[in-house]
Amino acid sequence: MATASKAKKKTVRLASGRKRARQNAKLNAHNTALRSRFRSVIKAVQKAVSGGDKAKATELFKSAQPIIDSVADKGVFHKNKAARHKSRLAARLKALAA
Repeated sequence: MATASKAKKKTVRLASGRKRARQNAKLNAHNTALRSRFRSVIKAVQKAVSGGDKAKATELFKSAQPIIDSVADKGVFHKNKAARHKSRLAARLKALAA
């Protein structure tokens, strides 16, 4: 029954509310794309590290860092989360080198 009530969306009557709904949909799509890009670059680095390709992993990590930072700067998630991911990826790269 819960899914049936979710399927039926209420339409907003006020013009400001309709505009807000349009903006929310647009922002949601943009944030989803940024989040997806963030996850993709992290997975690419992790895949290169697990494959043992140090040169490729280092190159991917260097290109991933600004993407991770920019997504955090836009407020999609907290800056500490970006720092945590970068730190863990760097640690994996260092372990691969050793």
